[in-house]
Amino acid sequence: MTIALTQVDAFTDAAFGGNPAAVCALPEARPDRWMQQVAQEMNLSETAFFYPEGDSYRLRWFTPTVEIDLCGHATLATCHVLWSEGHLRNEQPATFQTRSGVLTARRLDDWIELNFPANPSHPIAEPDGLAMALGASPQAVVENSLGYLVELESAAAVRDLRPDFAALGQFPVHGVIVTSRGDAPYDFVSRFFAPALGINEDPVTGAAHCCLGPYWREKLGKTTFLAHQSSARGGVVKVQDEGDRICLSGQAVTVFKGDLLH
Repeated sequence: MTIALTQVDAFTDAAFGGNPAAVCALPEARPDRWMQQVAQEMNLSETAFFYPEGDSYRLRWFTPTVEIDLCGHATLATCHVLWSEGHLRNEQPATFQTRSGVLTARRLDDWIELNFPANPSHPIAEPDGLAMALGASPQAVVENSLGYLVELESAAAVRDLRPDFAALGQFPVHGVIVTSRGDAPYDFVSRFFAPALGINEDPVTGAAHCCLGPYWREKLGKTTFLAHQSSARGGVVKVQDEGDRICLSGQAVTVFKGDLLH
């Protein structure tokens, strides 16, 4: 039996930008070990697996090394596959059962809006060695369930950052979000490093924006943002902070389709 596999660039309107994710459409659940092996074979930051479960879909996300609790760009990629390949009609919302609870999405013209749980942060003392590992002096450091969120002085400082990934991977967190106020037209910019998860830098990270929305709401006194993740590939995210929920909107492009034979 062959299984459909699609690679999608998420949070971009052009191929070879944004964040690539593999999306595997399953007729039913498959063993965890098999999904981890597929993710390792694809060697992307995330591979998503979905299959029908009642009136919704079960959705799981794997890096090349571990299963994770939440992935924005692979969810966006999955939604793109559901609508572009006819699993759902354009007007039908998508509903997913996940390790982060029930997630929903809807199609808005050329954009897809994801409804995710907010991930607020709390202040902490700057961890010893963090500035050296980043190669920059933090303006502020807070922490959330994803890891450290570090504010730098400018968008240029975020873009020019060249971290020591081996040193970053030694901290007891999943990842490090680095952010600053944006330069026009963006309200804020960010990058995300997760060497502890086998991803030195993630090109565009939806889950990070669930932390960035609440952070910049407090800083800027607003709830709607246009954000740019300033990795080499880059990506654009619309963020709507709704208190305990965050709506993330992005675009996506199919790059190739094929079949898994094993």
